Amino acid sequence: MNEAELEKIKIKALEEHIPIIMDDTLNVVGNLLGKIKPNAILEIGTAVGYSAICFSKYLLDGGIIDTIERDHDRVEEAKKNIKLVDIADKINIIEGDAVEILPTINKKYDAIFIDAAKGKYPFFLNQALRMIKPGGVIFADNILYKGYVMSDYNKHKQRTAVRNLREYIAEITNNEKLETEILEVGDGLAISKTKRWLLKSSFSLYKKFFIIYLNNVHKMQ
Repeated sequence: MNEAELEKIKIKALEEHIPIIMDDTLNVVGNLLGKIKPNAILEIGTAVGYSAICFSKYLLDGGIIDTIERDHDRVEEAKKNIKLVDIADKINIIEGDAVEILPTINKKYDAIFIDAAKGKYPFFLNQALRMIKPGGVIFADNILYKGYVMSDYNKHKQRTAVRNLREYIAEITNNEKLETEILEVGDGLAISKTKRWLLKSSFSLYKKFFIIYLNNVHKMQ
């Protein structure tokens, strides 16, 4: 992979205010992908292809990333970027709305990375649970959404997104089939594994606090 070209892709995205995975989030995800050694990754939300390119480093030989993006201009930019770093054989871009595309996919994945419309996270989770392999990991980026999810934020503009992100967190923390950690990296990262295998970190207390907070929120609604 051409690391110099990858850095250019990152800088250009930041200059154009295109949301891409944050460095600290990428470090955590990359560390886990390195342990999983995935053969198949699904990404919901391609943007300009930066995160998919980064994730491709951890694929087994012959592995593939399927990544979904509905914005045509970003799809074209992602295709160009993937070609620049010479890994077109590792990344398959699916153009269209993930809400329509996901139910048509009949494939199992070692890892699924969710970073698309925040108001659709509960739907994405339901689809991810159907497609994740035993022992696979589901990542959800921006899960704390600028801190709104942990606050009493109730403005109309983001109300639905905040409510649905809280619903997502309630599901992953109460689902007996998942082991979940919520990390305060980037804009918040949820990591849910389908077997008993957790990150050893100081964020466990944070997770417990968040569950208590969510329960109180639901009681007030």
